[in-house]
Amino acid sequence: MTNNVFNQAIISQKQQQINEILQNLHDKQLLIINPRRKNGLILYKPYHAEFAGPGAAIGANFDHDVLDVLPVGKLSLMKPRTSQERINSYLIRRQWVKLAKQISDNTIPQQRAQVILNQFEHWFDLETANLLPNETFALLVGVLPQTMKKVRTQSELLLQ
Repeated sequence: MTNNVFNQAIISQKQQQINEILQNLHDKQLLIINPRRKNGLILYKPYHAEFAGPGAAIGANFDHDVLDVLPVGKLSLMKPRTSQERINSYLIRRQWVKLAKQISDNTIPQQRAQVILNQFEHWFDLETANLLPNETFALLVGVLPQTMKKVRTQSELLLQ
């Protein structure tokens, strides 16, 4: 029973964090993903998802259409202190977008799915990547959730 109460408290805390982030984004507040941690934020938009990794800017006019968010790793957000920090965070966000575009430019869905899985396992670790749903990866690189599931199953079989 105590384990269940503990789990409920963690879920409640995470939901509160998500609600605060969404409020900041809808208020067009500019924040930066802490560049000194392995963390990031998946931003769910109407027709796709974007990943903002360490050092990337979120909010302002970039993310006014965000519907939901999913913290990855131990998320830490900061407010930019200088205009140079702001500029650097914009440039880093652009790099994350370019990387996603490079992955998405591959015309073979299974390859896109495999590359995004490999990238998340590299940026974080296998355990963190495994926590993310197939639907999330699918939205990041424009494949069907079934494609992600198939690629994940094949990867798991190779590891055995």
